[in-house]
Amino acid sequence: VLLVGLFFIAAGVVGVLRLPDFYTRLHALGKSDTLGVALTVGALALRSGATLTSLKILLIVAFVTLANPTATHALGRAAYRAGIAPWRRKDAL
Repeated sequence: VLLVGLFFIAAGVVGVLRLPDFYTRLHALGKSDTLGVALTVGALALRSGATLTSLKILLIVAFVTLANPTATHALGRAAYRAGIAPWRRKDAL
């Protein structure tokens, strides 16, 4: 589970490096980062067993699962209001 989470985080980094504009980068990172962090931290909760630490880790997962999409939406909306234009494919004709 830990390696799957790290894969999603790495995929988000590749998306940030390869995609053309702010909005597509934000979309790629927002989706993959949420899942990657949830899986990675969830694997740590499984590793620690049924303890108070595991409960705290699961609360962190719940917070990240709620906060990350909210922050991604807020960043996208702020960029739109600031006038950052979305990338458009140039027509060859």
